[in-house]
Amino acid sequence: MEFSVPLKMNYDFRRAYRKGRSAAKPCLVLYARRNGSALNRVGYTVSKKLGHAVVRNRVRRRLREIYRLHEGAMRPGHDLVVVARSRAVSADYGRLERDFMRACAELGLLREGERA
Repeated sequence: MEFSVPLKMNYDFRRAYRKGRSAAKPCLVLYARRNGSALNRVGYTVSKKLGHAVVRNRVRRRLREIYRLHEGAMRPGHDLVVVARSRAVSADYGRLERDFMRACAELGLLREGERA
């Protein structure tokens, strides 16, 4: 990830939930908050309710790859938290990607000229 670093601290996640804007899609919820730096910080939340570790890690890997492929289209300077919903387990990659990009567009995270 060229323009981003991981979001790891619990208080950063809580701040994004509390003070950030959100966009809910069938497979995921995206929270975004300005962080005042030149980088994006990205965190992923996949609940144990979604399945055992193999299932959760598969969903997390897919979401990380979607962000990695599209991070050049994102505006810098945001904290992003991607929360996987139960439909993300059975969704194909294209569906997850479409939901992620639409959520980014709804929150105004895409650079000018980029499409959802």
